[in-house]
Amino acid sequence: MITDDRRDLNDRFKEVFRILEERGEIIKNDRNGRGLGDFAKRILSNRSYGHIVRAFLNDDDKRCINYEQARRVCHEYNVNQSYLLEGEGTPFGMELPEPVEVAGSDIPLNIMFTTTEAFAGATIDSDSFVTESTDFFRLPGISGSGYVAFPIKGNSMEPIINNGDIVICKEIEGIQQIKENRIYAVRSNGKIWIKYVQKVSDSKGRIIGLKLISANYLEHDPWIEEVEISTKLYEVVRRVCDI
Repeated sequence: MITDDRRDLNDRFKEVFRILEERGEIIKNDRNGRGLGDFAKRILSNRSYGHIVRAFLNDDDKRCINYEQARRVCHEYNVNQSYLLEGEGTPFGMELPEPVEVAGSDIPLNIMFTTTEAFAGATIDSDSFVTESTDFFRLPGISGSGYVAFPIKGNSMEPIINNGDIVICKEIEGIQQIKENRIYAVRSNGKIWIKYVQKVSDSKGRIIGLKLISANYLEHDPWIEEVEISTKLYEVVRRVCDI
């Protein structure tokens, strides 16, 4: 008998699969590495098991994904493991802490300050800041949750953003929400860049790359960064020279 927790797990898997389809990371009839057979190969270790994946997705079928398979989904597609396995948080993205309440004040500290390396995910687990020592602060005009701040290293965005400045960023919902020629923190595979961003699409309109452009274009040439499953973007909403 399938237990309730397995059914809940399977419901969360269906939501994750739906988002992966919306992003173009899974295309059921694709023959270029993103098809249902490719997904089955990565998760079930057999390309011919696409029918089993379809069973997991079928509301009328009693078969459900198991926890080991769900862990593979998390590993292969950069899914938030806490969400898929336990139902905590959101399917994708870095789980930023909620604003910190301050005794005697009804205005919380809603901006988390961390190091560049930690934000890039190079020194800690890419889904959390559990092992990173962080501070919280607030600034006038910035309300709500989900903000992260970190120091800039290098001169590639001078004179717009200088070495040693601090940028405050907020994650965008998805790559489709990119606004051309805005400044974003692009975070992927343990690296982070602060650049002007332009979308690069294929013949079907899917975003396959990001053109990253420096303000200091005399010293730093633009390049196209391939969009990976781990790629996340955070719009820069404020630059702080001294904090």
